[in-house]
Amino acid sequence: MDNADKIAMVERYVQAFEKGDVEIIRSMYAQDAVVEDPVGTDAHHGLDAICAFYQGALGAGAKLRLSGQARCAGNAVAFPFHVVMPGMQIDVIDVFEFNDEGKISSMKAYWGPDNLRKDG
Repeated sequence: MDNADKIAMVERYVQAFEKGDVEIIRSMYAQDAVVEDPVGTDAHHGLDAICAFYQGALGAGAKLRLSGQARCAGNAVAFPFHVVMPGMQIDVIDVFEFNDEGKISSMKAYWGPDNLRKDG
């Protein structure tokens, strides 16, 4: 997987939130993937648990806005963005790790209380 493919996955991820389409997200992840969002909380293991997690975010109206360039290294890409939801914004850095088939095998989201801003 080259860097252009990794960056295309980031763009596809943003598009999934724009469209509110969990099926796009489902197609990006490996069956045995793990999502930890935010890091330090209980992880979501497997495609069904991951999609349930994302369905909650999509149902809450979350949208993503990239806030800087993606960084590629090895089998991973890290990227900064804002999660924008009614009444709040969260500043996040996600790290995707990819398997040999080009699917996300691990996603870790780095953010905490200091990265949450309430509007209004």
